[in-house]
Amino acid sequence: MLWLFSLASVLLACAVIGLGLKLRKRSAHLTYIHEKVSNILEQDTFERLLVFDSDVEVSRLLNDMNRLLEHAHLVKADYINQEKEMRNMLSNISHDLKTPLTVVLGYSETLLQSASLTDAERRVMMEKIQDKAQEVQRLIHSFFDLARLESGDRELELTRVNISELSRVKMLSFYELLTKLGLQVELEIPEKDVYVRANEEALDRVLDNLITNAMKYGADGKVLGISILHRKGEPVTIQVWDRGKGIPEKEHSRVFERMYTLEDSRNRMYQGSGLGLTITKRLVERMGGRIDVHSVPHQRTVFSFSLEEILHENGSHLT
Repeated sequence: MLWLFSLASVLLACAVIGLGLKLRKRSAHLTYIHEKVSNILEQDTFERLLVFDSDVEVSRLLNDMNRLLEHAHLVKADYINQEKEMRNMLSNISHDLKTPLTVVLGYSETLLQSASLTDAERRVMMEKIQDKAQEVQRLIHSFFDLARLESGDRELELTRVNISELSRVKMLSFYELLTKLGLQVELEIPEKDVYVRANEEALDRVLDNLITNAMKYGADGKVLGISILHRKGEPVTIQVWDRGKGIPEKEHSRVFERMYTLEDSRNRMYQGSGLGLTITKRLVERMGGRIDVHSVPHQRTVFSFSLEEILHENGSHLT
């Protein structure tokens, strides 16, 4: 009986010693975690915690903390990018507002101080002032539109829209400008009308922005087209394309950024707010679609976006 008691005492002592060693090891691990996390926070590094295989619970905690650190790193990187983008945007806003306002102030000062101006000269100056004031107004509207889209305040009611007819009408509305630029128009639209789930006003603006963009930067290619690609059971793809100077491949991922413009778009011949394509992308996304760009300079530059097809008047799909 005594030997059983002795054996139990030995086993209990071993268990206590083992538990003590485990607690000491876990304490060391927790101390490491505390010091390492404190160091990461103080020095703002992108380090990660070393995972211990010997303790499942501590390893699980370390994995979770590494995921949290990774998330914090991504959030910070996104914030830095947004801050940089915001600085660039403010710089471009200042540039785009300053130029027309300078013209307005210059002509208004001339009108006030020059009594010898003829009525014809005054009329020309007033027209230029009005033109520049409208330019500023359009720019401000673009800023507000983008802000509303990104905040989610603007609700888009999605209905059944005839994209075939809308594309024809939209291209027709540009007929005079296209003719003036000497642009040949090519339409690839199925004979049977195609309907998509969209907001007609938003879709009209998307087409307007893409056609305007193609005329600004692709006019040297002398061709501008709209294609509607339609396959049963797949989203409808709408393409606006040209054969102009195109977009360098390294710039493809940036063309939808706020206030992003190609270098020569700061030239007054290519006046733009740098918000048109950003607004276009947000509108397409709000309608449940996606938009992409592919460009081979002087061959084909294509902005294509896809939307869900609707076949029946009640909004349902053909089964």
